[in-house]
Amino acid sequence: MSRIAPTFSALKAQNKTGLVTFITAGDPGPELTVPLMHALVEGGANVLELGVPFSDPMAEGPVIQRACERALQFNIGMKDVFAFVREFRQKDQTTPVVLMGYANPIERIGQQEFIRCAKEAGADGAIVVDYPPEECAEFAAAMREADLDLIFLLAPTSTVERVKQVARHGGGFSYYVSLKGVTGSGAIDTEDVARRVNAIREHVKLPIGVGFGIRDGATARAVAEVADAVVIGSRIIQELESVPKDRAVDAVRTFTASIRTALDA
Repeated sequence: MSRIAPTFSALKAQNKTGLVTFITAGDPGPELTVPLMHALVEGGANVLELGVPFSDPMAEGPVIQRACERALQFNIGMKDVFAFVREFRQKDQTTPVVLMGYANPIERIGQQEFIRCAKEAGADGAIVVDYPPEECAEFAAAMREADLDLIFLLAPTSTVERVKQVARHGGGFSYYVSLKGVTGSGAIDTEDVARRVNAIREHVKLPIGVGFGIRDGATARAVAEVADAVVIGSRIIQELESVPKDRAVDAVRTFTASIRTALDA
């Protein structure tokens, strides 16, 4: 079992909504990745998503695209991402870390090697945007065998059959994409999110996190009424873009704490 299930069990026992946060590994500089991970936890994040930089992040809006471009200027690759997780684990053995990215970097090193390295580094799972559940049953099983969770995305356009596939192969939590678009775009219709999350729960027994469009405490609080966790990424990257590097850690910690306060209100 990864750290994800116990984390959500503890949150449920405390009647709290989880806070899942995203940053891109290597952005705005490699030396800041691990300090930013710790700052997110200090601010109240319960699960960390660490983005694997990729040259063609198809699900990402311009904000996270820019983060990938900055990280790739430092030549950040999969081995560096594993190294960041190992360094993070030297001080934090409890917070789940999920690697988020695309199939190409995994296929390049091989699925089994990815699983081995992720496990050795101390990761807890992965979100692979372009791995549809119906095409990666073996990979999901191999991840599960290594006590790693393969987390799938569900969208407003997902069919009932796709939801059932996610229920069959997914682990950790399910990630509901609240918008028909890329990360960081548009405004969330919380009533529609509530309807769709309730429909997903008819088939998926995992906790459900909702992301793509949560930008402030008010939106996070509204989504928390229907979700087990809120997921924030683009807004954190924007916070990083708005301050000098020497203020990045404090800015992210403060912003995360504001979301945590809103969720706990």
